[in-house]
Amino acid sequence: MTRRVLQLLIGLFLYGIAIAMIVRGAVGVAPWDVLTQGLNLRTGLSFGLITIIVGGLVLLAWIPLKQRPGVGTVLNVLLVGPSADIGLAVIPADLDLWARILLFAGGLLLLGVASGLYIGGNFGPGPRDGLMTGIHRVTGWPIWVGRTGVELVVLGIGWLLGGNVGIGTVVFAVLIGPICGYTIPLFRIAPRTEHSTTAVDEAVLEGDTPPSKPIVDSPAN
Repeated sequence: MTRRVLQLLIGLFLYGIAIAMIVRGAVGVAPWDVLTQGLNLRTGLSFGLITIIVGGLVLLAWIPLKQRPGVGTVLNVLLVGPSADIGLAVIPADLDLWARILLFAGGLLLLGVASGLYIGGNFGPGPRDGLMTGIHRVTGWPIWVGRTGVELVVLGIGWLLGGNVGIGTVVFAVLIGPICGYTIPLFRIAPRTEHSTTAVDEAVLEGDTPPSKPIVDSPAN
């Protein structure tokens, strides 16, 4: 249990730092962060606070889907945003291109490690991936279909609001799945309870590969 708790907390903290690195890289960010950036530009609220607010709103969407959050779900909403703000405060903006590329690459790798750490703790899903599994359970659509549809909508709204869509957005979409496909099994803590999602399911949720068949409902990530 001690290791699980440490993995969860360290993973969530590093997840926020990784997001900050990718944002400061300024070559394109993940779809949900494009939305956060756009809202940040329009409202003036901090990136971290908007992350918390969006995460809370996504959790509200769990209600009609009859999804149940875990401890990790709540901590995901509460901790990733503040840690991202810490990273943004420490990492300078407007760096040279070579430094921004290195920041992006390092942030992408760190995000993969952070995902493996907090998912491996098996404390419950993050709000966005829980939304995907809920949509799958209610509609019967494959998880990758629901995920792609939701993230395209989020990406479009964020881009219209002024979020940073670039080559990094494409690189993120292509590489984050394979990276998490390695780190999730690496940090997974066994034995899992009957309510825990398998590492394979989590790899699909993180974008590793479209499932060949529908995946059962999952409370993880």
